[in-house]
Amino acid sequence: MNDDTDIIKNLSEVKARIKESQEAAIGKAGEVTLVAVTKTHPVEKIRFALEAGHRVFGENRVQEADEKWPSLKEEFPDTTLHLIGPLQTNKVRTAVGLFDVIETVDRPKLARALVREMESQGRRPNCFIQVNTGEEDQKAGVPPDGADAFIAECRDNMGLPVAGLMCIPPVEDEPSLHFALLTQIAERNGLALLSMGMSNDYEIAVRFGATHVRVGSAIFGARAPMPPAN
Repeated sequence: MNDDTDIIKNLSEVKARIKESQEAAIGKAGEVTLVAVTKTHPVEKIRFALEAGHRVFGENRVQEADEKWPSLKEEFPDTTLHLIGPLQTNKVRTAVGLFDVIETVDRPKLARALVREMESQGRRPNCFIQVNTGEEDQKAGVPPDGADAFIAECRDNMGLPVAGLMCIPPVEDEPSLHFALLTQIAERNGLALLSMGMSNDYEIAVRFGATHVRVGSAIFGARAPMPPAN
């Protein structure tokens, strides 16, 4: 079976599982957007998914995305590209110009840089606040007890277009606890969008109200080794 067939089959299977999870959700689950994560995967693999009709993708690194996506977005202009990895302030200009959604806003310095660059470019990609629900030292994100104040600072004081929240639960924890916590923070702050759930737990995330799930290996297969950070 070739890569083209594999990727199309995998996309279809993931979408079917999302639908099943929506139907099993407590209460009425809303629309769920599948963000197909293409980090480390080559343009050839991405093109298979694009030609199959998928249009929402995620990348972790600005530089890698800038090497792959400008030509693809020119060819497929209705594509929506999410930044789902940490954003350095020196990459903000490129990020604002390239991405349609920035999911990893986690500190005031970054939020201010984004606001300035959005004003400069006249482009306002939606932003998600990343919440470090497990309070892990090695992981980016605002701690849960600081989320309300940070959301208010970004949205009300800075004017950043905050549309939702994002989290990455600790690998060893039960993910539903973190998804429930993120949902509570979103509800009390009037935020409609929740990016939570990856290849190993997206079905659980959908049942807890995810509006976006970030799925890579379940679609494109195992990732190539990550190059050194840039």
